[in-house]
Amino acid sequence: MADECFGHPRLAAIYDPLDPDRGDLDAYVRMAEEFGARQVLDIGCGTGVFALLLAERGIEVVGVDPAQASIDVARAKRGGERVRWICGDATTLPRMRVDLATMTANAAQQILDPQAWRETLRGAYEALQPGGRLVFETRDPAGRAWEEWNREASYRVTEIPDVGPVESWVQVIEVSEPLVTFRWTYVFAADGEVMTSDSTLRFRERQEVETELIAQGYVVEDVRDAPDRPGKEFVFVARRR
Repeated sequence: MADECFGHPRLAAIYDPLDPDRGDLDAYVRMAEEFGARQVLDIGCGTGVFALLLAERGIEVVGVDPAQASIDVARAKRGGERVRWICGDATTLPRMRVDLATMTANAAQQILDPQAWRETLRGAYEALQPGGRLVFETRDPAGRAWEEWNREASYRVTEIPDVGPVESWVQVIEVSEPLVTFRWTYVFAADGEVMTSDSTLRFRERQEVETELIAQGYVVEDVRDAPDRPGKEFVFVARRR
């Protein structure tokens, strides 16, 4: 099931205004260019920001996400008709052949169950052409990023057109490594509604990720640093044989 921040229509509609700086996607756009990708599968596409960036560049994109509300937001955006949107996940994809598959932001870490993770990697593998690449990021557990997820550091009020002011903040509610659960709270000034969304991320060690990629048939070509969070994330580049 999708988290409320992606799956509830009211929250999905404000997801982009609450997180407007998507500079983290620049590195993925550059990698699409680096690898000469013409067909891309964006796994966990959310509200479609990355998929649409690629489509604007003439790349054929399939965006897949389990949250129908987020898919609806993505489809309604300018240029949304250029992307093939699928409500689902990488384990139930229709037959396709792409040059590049991606999981940006928290998409990879939101897959918690080890079997679901294996099946996701395998689903991406089957969608790739021979020689195609899977690229995704995951936070280095040693960085203990969750220690900075608290109300004091995250509280803000965002003025959103046609919505009004929205208060938001995050706080960790459970740490049971490798799983970390946190809660976003949203307060809508227009009607006083308070909504929450709980999310859990799995923090995988680098060796654990590499071992599973190899087990699913990939060649691990590179493990890069995330330009927007240097020293805090692993960016994996894995190639289908």
